[in-house]
Amino acid sequence: MVGCEPCSIPSNGIGYRKTPGKFPSASSTRAKNMLDRWPEGLYPHGMAIQPAGVGYGAIVVAAVLWGGSIVAQKLALSGFSAVEASVLRDIGGLIILMTTWWIQDGSLRGLSRQDYQTLALLGLGVLGNHLLILIGLKYVSGAVAGVIIGALPVVTALLSAVLSQDVPLRLVWAGSLLSFFGVALVSVAGFNAAGEQPALGGALVFLGVASWALYSIGSRTIMERVPALTVNWTTLLAATALQIPLLWTDQKMLKAGLASVTLPDWVALVYLVVFATAVAQQAWLFGVKRIGPSRASVLGNLTPVSAVALSAVVLKEPVGVVEIIGILLILAGVWVVHRQTSSLPSA
Repeated sequence: MVGCEPCSIPSNGIGYRKTPGKFPSASSTRAKNMLDRWPEGLYPHGMAIQPAGVGYGAIVVAAVLWGGSIVAQKLALSGFSAVEASVLRDIGGLIILMTTWWIQDGSLRGLSRQDYQTLALLGLGVLGNHLLILIGLKYVSGAVAGVIIGALPVVTALLSAVLSQDVPLRLVWAGSLLSFFGVALVSVAGFNAAGEQPALGGALVFLGVASWALYSIGSRTIMERVPALTVNWTTLLAATALQIPLLWTDQKMLKAGLASVTLPDWVALVYLVVFATAVAQQAWLFGVKRIGPSRASVLGNLTPVSAVALSAVVLKEPVGVVEIIGILLILAGVWVVHRQTSSLPSA
């Protein structure tokens, strides 16, 4: 996601395949809840057995890198427009994903016309996530955006309950209200919301989160038949193609010239392409295989915390009581949903 791709569950990183079965580290007798099942079955090729401590470290690294993507997006906006930054980042991601897919002897054989239509629609979710968060960051601080992105697990659980009905709505509404109240608090009352329209910025970031949640839900069925890497690059290609015409409406670098882009701007963009996408996703899935999805989902909540902390350190954005209360409310909502759905059988 977010740049994030914080919790970019359907994205499986590079060189991963979907394998039936449960994670070796997960208890065979403990039912997994809905949040656990997102990354279930993703295994890296040729991964040797590693100590659990390495798995914990990998999850922490992924969470911190995803938190840093908020800061990188904010920095990139100093040299690029939101659309320019999104298009360039997606093109860089396409190069990495398509190269890996080609090396692995990738093929589109077997895809039906309906599959192509589904992948194109899923591309809208990627587009919404990447572009709406970048536009929203023009109006809110990185700290506020980081707090809002922390609501992703709850948003996904709620939308899944409504759309696919794989979990009863009564089990997720309370946690959803808690998290949404935290989002509203930092969006409306956040004292350091950058720009003159903090409510608009918070709403755009939240819509970006909802776009990724819809992508996560919509990709489940097709990923049972189509390799995850194929889904990744084809949906990203669709998102990129849809964004290119928008460059005519939102230009910064194109008007001022390449000379106007500073080295920190390029570094931020490279971070988004390499670290927030390839490295973070690989670290996340490596950690999930080592320690299991339940423990990983708990540590994954470090993403909004790291986003707020890095915004304070790198962007010099003060963090106050409102942001801290917002984080606590959102994480409380995630915990409530996790607890309420913990007795559900795995799909």
